[in-house]
Amino acid sequence: MHALRMMSKCSCCSQADLSYNNFSEDSVPPVCRETLQLSECLGNHPCSKDRYSLYINCGGGKVTVRGIDYEADNDQGGEAKYVPTNNNWEVSSTGHFWDTDITSNDYVAHNVSVLRMNDSELYTTARLSALSLTYYIRCLGNGNYTVKLHFAEIVIRDNSSFYSLGKRIFDVYIQGNRRLKDFDIESKAKGVDKEYFHEFKAVTVRDKTLEIRFHWAGKGTTAAPKRGTYGPLISAISVKSEFNPPNDRQKKILIVVGAVVLFLVLVFMILGALWWKGLLWDRISREEALRGLDLKTGIFTLRQIKAATNNFDAANKLGEGGFGIVYKGVLLDGTLIAVKQLSSRSKQGHREFVNEIGMISGLQHPNVVKLYGCCAEGNQLLLVYEYMENNNLADALFGEKEVQLNLDWPTRLRICIGIAKGLAFLHEESPLKMVHRDIKTTNVLLDKDINPKISDFGLAKLDEEENTHISTRVAGTIGYMAPEYALWGYLTYKADVYSFGVVALEIVAGKNNMKYRPNENFVCLLDWALVLQQKGNLMELVDKTLGTNFNKEEAMTIIKVALLCTNPSPALRPTMSAVVSMLEGHTAVYEITRDPSNYGDQMGYKSFMNFDLQRSEPHSLIRSPESLSLIRSSDSMLIESSSTSAYDL
Repeated sequence: MHALRMMSKCSCCSQADLSYNNFSEDSVPPVCRETLQLSECLGNHPCSKDRYSLYINCGGGKVTVRGIDYEADNDQGGEAKYVPTNNNWEVSSTGHFWDTDITSNDYVAHNVSVLRMNDSELYTTARLSALSLTYYIRCLGNGNYTVKLHFAEIVIRDNSSFYSLGKRIFDVYIQGNRRLKDFDIESKAKGVDKEYFHEFKAVTVRDKTLEIRFHWAGKGTTAAPKRGTYGPLISAISVKSEFNPPNDRQKKILIVVGAVVLFLVLVFMILGALWWKGLLWDRISREEALRGLDLKTGIFTLRQIKAATNNFDAANKLGEGGFGIVYKGVLLDGTLIAVKQLSSRSKQGHREFVNEIGMISGLQHPNVVKLYGCCAEGNQLLLVYEYMENNNLADALFGEKEVQLNLDWPTRLRICIGIAKGLAFLHEESPLKMVHRDIKTTNVLLDKDINPKISDFGLAKLDEEENTHISTRVAGTIGYMAPEYALWGYLTYKADVYSFGVVALEIVAGKNNMKYRPNENFVCLLDWALVLQQKGNLMELVDKTLGTNFNKEEAMTIIKVALLCTNPSPALRPTMSAVVSMLEGHTAVYEITRDPSNYGDQMGYKSFMNFDLQRSEPHSLIRSPESLSLIRSSDSMLIESSSTSAYDL
């Protein structure tokens, strides 16, 4: 069939004797026998100039990887398909899959799960064939070349089920010589969804033509994970000369001089534009910082994220946090994601973008939000997280009525314990022990089962083991910050413990700490709780919407633990592991009674009260220019305007 197809492409071969299945060379008229040679038939397409390299993204569109442009190869395949291109290369596919429902789309494979290897753009698609898949590359300068073949098994699975029983085996021929026999991608790559490339040195090109053929010899399986899964698969092809291409010396000098002049003009224009807009040094700093990170997450392209979010469609907007807008998206494999788009003009945003990636990329815990990857292209700064169906805890407790959730008592208790376990992990169990610095209800996300996950690590600080505390500029949210940190910049794990205590009170009461003021004598919800403790009437704190449908003993435990956590002295606050133990009933809760009026004056709440009365939302400190900032130094304090988060990752 291949010979017949090639004859049909050659102008001289319009007739052939096929009677009695006579496919021998003698059945072809003598004038046409010369066209049975591939190189001569391809020779009918003249070359305007020789080329010395070629990069093909098999089965996919045009992509740029590591500065190399891979040409598109996204035409539909078929059981007998020959696709000529305008780029001096062709692809031929032969063979029909053993499946009655096969369509032309089944000759191109797409990844079915998130790919986390380097250069994943090359492996999200692959070209398939049931029998033989051949690439003809023309107009190559004669000489030796290095041929690199890129593979990744993205169809067969390894999930300990029937879908993992498949085994794809095929042979690889280059210039008619078999170079790989019984080749198994999964075996070579040591698993599925993992990249593997095989490099062939000193591949000789004569007659300006290179032929690369992938052939299924009937080995391996044919029906796993589904019927018709077999045959060769290739993700990308790289061809590069092993010699310096010949050039006319004078022409080369003119080209080099012209290119240098044009390059310098463009560089000065770009640098001038960036300098004028104030973006130059911020961008350089951001890219240097990203290169310095040992990332354990994937790198997404801006094109992938635009496709997932429908080009950041307003209909997909989940909310707007202190550092940017959050969008809902869907990856090609169906995975739901949340994309946080940070402002590229904010210096603070750059710092927090890099900090958040570095902090969370290696964290794995049921109560810590999972980071899938990031993107830093042009003026776009993007973080890609797992999608949380039930938004954040603040909306669930005291948001607008249409977004509030009816949280029963067992759910509230589970949320409290989950947040405590997440913080205990960050403080004591994580390989990178850290202080979060911004624990609040908007930074606790809820998944589809209303399980809590701590998010927004843009302000987190790593533990410095040689120091008992960290002296740092103040950053956080008024109403949740520990007083010793808000007033003096004294930061320890106990700052997060304090913030947790405030959040625990909000969960029990269903009220916002900074918004709830029973009368002018109270600063906040915590202040009211201290008064109720003095009166011996802590049960009055419990959310009235629960009625009598709550466990009084469990409610009292949470309230007492919350008051312990918010003690003005960090030394008297428990660790988060001790908090988990008390909440789960493994250890008793000890009580320390304090005077609410003395507490409020001593720890400086009155200094924030008048400021807070002018605003209706919790305030974030050390945010981008669009959010409230309070920057402490030895001789100055700056307070800026504020915005709040609806879905603050």
